[in-house]
Amino acid sequence: MEGSCVRCNWPGNDPQMIAYHDTEWGVPEYDSRALWEKLMLDGFQAGLSWRTILHKREAFREAFAGFEPARVADFTEADVERLMGNAGIVRSRRKIEGVIRNARAWLAMHQAGEPFDEFVWASVKHTPVQAGEVPIPTQTETSVALSKALRKRGFTFAGPVIVYAWMQATGMINDHTHACFRHAEVAALS
Repeated sequence: MEGSCVRCNWPGNDPQMIAYHDTEWGVPEYDSRALWEKLMLDGFQAGLSWRTILHKREAFREAFAGFEPARVADFTEADVERLMGNAGIVRSRRKIEGVIRNARAWLAMHQAGEPFDEFVWASVKHTPVQAGEVPIPTQTETSVALSKALRKRGFTFAGPVIVYAWMQATGMINDHTHACFRHAEVAALS
């Protein structure tokens, strides 16, 4: 959005962050693979800024086989070493190994007849929660419960704060502030 529109404060003046805020963040995502990709990226954000991850997103996609869980689940120790040498991504062994583990957990859910998209959207009764009150929380009872359920299924880097940020990003929760021009636009998508 051009001009002096009112938007959430968190994008700052970074053009890529502004574009992400204005076009992606909070838009309901229903594709199982895309939901998984976004959770993996939010896991990499732990201890870092979203700006860092967003600016490396394309490198992450290339490094992690387009975030195709079936391909990532087959990664070996050699792949971990390859990724540890990739300066285009965050080189955290625990996070890299976590993505591989999470790919296997994602596949196990699908093979057990529990599609990831249906499972996670059930946490909000398949309807985006309209929030946006200031101050915006870092976690909620819903993100705590979903975090526990994901961890029970073998996921890692899925604590309640990461899960809440992911729920915001994927539109399960519309946390654009009420003053932000995107709040009403995103609400209309649900």
